[in-house]
Amino acid sequence: MTRSRRLRLRSVAAATALAIALAVPVAACGSTGNSASTTATTGPGGRIGGTVRLLTDDAFAVSKPVLQSFERRTGIKVQVVTAGDGVEVVNKAVLTKSDPEGDVLYGIDNNTLSTAFDNGIFVPYRSPGLADVDAAYQLDPEHRVTPIDKADVCVDYDVTWFRTHHLAPPASFGDLTDPRYKGLLVTEDPSSSTPGLAFLLATIADRGTEGHDDWQSYWKALRANDVDVANDWTAAFYTSFTGGGGKGTKPIVVSYATDPAYAVINAKPQPATSPIGVVDATCYRQIEFAGVLAGARHPAAARALVDFLLSTPFQDDVPLQMYVQPVNREAKPPVLFTRFTAQPAHVLSLSPAVVGAHHQAWVDEWTNLVAR
Repeated sequence: MTRSRRLRLRSVAAATALAIALAVPVAACGSTGNSASTTATTGPGGRIGGTVRLLTDDAFAVSKPVLQSFERRTGIKVQVVTAGDGVEVVNKAVLTKSDPEGDVLYGIDNNTLSTAFDNGIFVPYRSPGLADVDAAYQLDPEHRVTPIDKADVCVDYDVTWFRTHHLAPPASFGDLTDPRYKGLLVTEDPSSSTPGLAFLLATIADRGTEGHDDWQSYWKALRANDVDVANDWTAAFYTSFTGGGGKGTKPIVVSYATDPAYAVINAKPQPATSPIGVVDATCYRQIEFAGVLAGARHPAAARALVDFLLSTPFQDDVPLQMYVQPVNREAKPPVLFTRFTAQPAHVLSLSPAVVGAHHQAWVDEWTNLVAR
């Protein structure tokens, strides 16, 4: 989104207000915000009260009943401050770290963690909800960020378009450079979009950084095959993609493994098979996190908000609100969501340390190769 955020941009209308009343549970931890294990300060009756600011991307969404139930229990109001795509949110948090615009940031992913850590924008907090999260998603041993959801960024395609044009859909990265698919792919700019960055990293993980068939050579071939680059996921999916409901002309898009589920669940009547397909060989794992910002004005409420984002009521809610997958193993996604979300046997990934060491150089190289 990158929630970015990923597919969550489909719920943009739920996030555009700058002040939305949320509800969050009583925090089990918190006080100074300077250690990973502290105790929350609560008011009479265990209510924390007050207002907390959530800095997030444009796609944040949660259903009102979930929010209102926690609001009644804790008295906490959350002001939602949106700042574009996930990459933009992180950049904004870095630029305003001396006077942060939020108490909690939600939407940073595994590919932008290093930027945040290098700039010291988070303070440690270990949520008790991590007991229900697999270690594979807990990428920060210092607990400066807490995993909230996951999504696989993949190359998707319009099943109907390929059927009517009597053309087999692509099955690999290599196919996208084939003249048969010339001018059919739209992706996002990795300098401004988290799915765009994930796709760039996927090509690097697949092709490597050295040799005659490295990622730079691959992108030169994509450019020669008329790849289109959109500024963000919304433009790529809704404007350019033929399967996005608009008047797009590109039947191949960089998007999410949950797209097939979205297309089925939101269709009337619901089809037996999804009109959106996924190229499993291109999928790259994206994990999204939340963290308490350094300089938070309301640290106890901020820790409570992180707990809420990891709690089962919120985790049960995210599949149909933001079309991402929960990380809490106790969450119960809807049956149709699980059935139609693509589950690739292997997903590409790069460690946050590797991405952190090369992120800016790779984006700069990509800009010189593709965007100029």
